[in-house]
Amino acid sequence: AHDGEWDAVVDTWSAAPRPVRDAARLLRDRAGRYVYVSTCSVYAWAPPAGYTEEAPLVEGADADADRTDYARDKLGGELAATGAFGSDRALLVRSGLILGRYENMGRLPWWLNRIARGGPVLAPGPRDLPLQYVDVRDLAGWILGAVEQELSGPYNLMSPQGHATMGTLLDACVRATGADAELRWTDPQVVLDAGIEPWSELPVWIPPGSEGHDALHGADVSRAVAAGLRCRPVTETVADTWSWLRGIGGSVPRRPDLPPVGLDPAVEAKVLGL
Repeated sequence: AHDGEWDAVVDTWSAAPRPVRDAARLLRDRAGRYVYVSTCSVYAWAPPAGYTEEAPLVEGADADADRTDYARDKLGGELAATGAFGSDRALLVRSGLILGRYENMGRLPWWLNRIARGGPVLAPGPRDLPLQYVDVRDLAGWILGAVEQELSGPYNLMSPQGHATMGTLLDACVRATGADAELRWTDPQVVLDAGIEPWSELPVWIPPGSEGHDALHGADVSRAVAAGLRCRPVTETVADTWSWLRGIGGSVPRRPDLPPVGLDPAVEAKVLGL
């Protein structure tokens, strides 16, 4: 739009920082606040468990850059937003794993569809492995509240540690689908020894004690919680995702630029000794 004024702009762009820079410059005199939905991937790998917004960031990011890699591009977007709106009017939402209705990555939908097929299911342990994620509706609600509060600067944005575990997530999938599925909890080392890739072949799961688990499921989100973050129960996120998935025929409208997720049934059967 060439005219008009807005209270806030929410930008979710994930590729080259340059479009963020251009949009922010065009809007800086016509919008009160620029919200950039960033990612916890902007932290230098691998941030330790309990990392806050003060943790070191990746190097080499540039607000003027063409597309490079995901982490530097998202940090470049942060720099672009702050460069145009200033640190007092740019809000940087460093989200973690985002789940819920309309997910186009296929992670939770894969688990739901797999469990809906029933039978023995390879459940990567331990059962009480803590997970961090954010329901997209809670993310959106927090952003609106943050705009009303005129917040700025970076916020880690995902559920508090302990909000969910691998067990509560998969139990919720069994309950939502009503499937005759048997979760067979499997030691992490057995999973890894089988050559199964965490996160991609077994979505959401990253073995305990690994750098990846600390980075993706170990953030300190106390700043966002103090600013109003409220996360709905995992059972609600899972049930609503299943309802949406059934409504579209079960097939996820997955992003074409991303590799598929999920485990080959033959590999699963072999690990389970079937």
